[in-house]
Amino acid sequence: MLETMQAIGKHLVILPISEETKSKSGLIISGEEMGDMRYHKGKVVSAGTECKHIEADSIIYYDKAAGHKACLNDDTLYTIIEERDIVICL
Repeated sequence: MLETMQAIGKHLVILPISEETKSKSGLIISGEEMGDMRYHKGKVVSAGTECKHIEADSIIYYDKAAGHKACLNDDTLYTIIEERDIVICL
């Protein structure tokens, strides 16, 4: 299972978060439309052995062009990125 896997080096395994967002003017932006935004939101599933500032379960924003997609031990699609691709950690 994924719980026993450990990302290596400065890599992170991310579970993308898709949610609706409401703008200040009241416009609702769907999860699909959010895919067009430059940065995506995700939850860190596994932080690499050399990541010093990011931990598992952190919520982050990362560059949408970063990394690649992978299915790891289940049918869930994860994103693998490097620590340097994170722009915000909540």
